[in-house]
Amino acid sequence: MSEDRYKKGLEMLKMMHPKSYGELADNLKDIAPDLARFVAEFPYADVYTRPGLDLKTRELVTIASLTTLGHAQTELKSHILGALNVGCTREEIVEVLIQMAVYAGFPTALNAVYTAKEVFEELDNGE
Repeated sequence: MSEDRYKKGLEMLKMMHPKSYGELADNLKDIAPDLARFVAEFPYADVYTRPGLDLKTRELVTIASLTTLGHAQTELKSHILGALNVGCTREEIVEVLIQMAVYAGFPTALNAVYTAKEVFEELDNGE
């Protein structure tokens, strides 16, 4: 069952975050390979595949949450890419970040907008 769960998570990750999961797994392989597996299994096999919310909504909620944390720029960047990969527009992402200024403060929202700008520029430059 665990292997099926891992494969299910990998399928979701390959669709949503094809580059970043490979980087995560590579970065953890020498120190904590199980942590990469847990990322595939719990959030992506167990949570992201649940009924009730579509992937666009899940990614927008994740972006809002990571923004409010204020210290997860690497994960925020990955989920901004993931949101774009599942059909969110740049405008929707920026609106979520602006909304977070109300709840997380302007400095946190500004940092998130700068992160989004970096992602958009990398995409525009073919990186």
